[in-house]
Amino acid sequence: MIQFQEIKQNEPPWDLLLLAQPSLENIQTDLKHGLCHVARIGSETVGVFIIIQKSEYLWEITNIAVAPKYQGQKIGKAILAHAISVAQNLGAREIEVGTGNSSLNQLAFYQKAGFRIVGVIPDFFIENYDKPIYENEIHCRDLILLKYRLT
Repeated sequence: MIQFQEIKQNEPPWDLLLLAQPSLENIQTDLKHGLCHVARIGSETVGVFIIIQKSEYLWEITNIAVAPKYQGQKIGKAILAHAISVAQNLGAREIEVGTGNSSLNQLAFYQKAGFRIVGVIPDFFIENYDKPIYENEIHCRDLILLKYRLT
């Protein structure tokens, strides 16, 4: 059974956070401004997410990751549901997430969960990261924005 716990900014599972966001500096900024929760099975940390309030009713998931040995076991789905619930309890009406154009699995994951593509920021990853990112043999250039509307 998965249990969730909010953690302080100085004690996150860095290894998991770096799976979803290759910039340590960006993670540190997100931790200063957001809430970080870990998912645990027993004493083992199996996943993590960070959410940030962007406006009165809009929250953003800036990081969500599942430990590699637990991927494909619906843990990501449970973490996403918990992140949405936390944001909703804090007054969110919309939740936003951004992912790379090359992140095919993530794009499918969010859309299956009800997120809709609402925009693209061309060359975001080229302009904001020092090193090129490749996934699925695709150069990650553009940020794909998705939103989930709560009712």
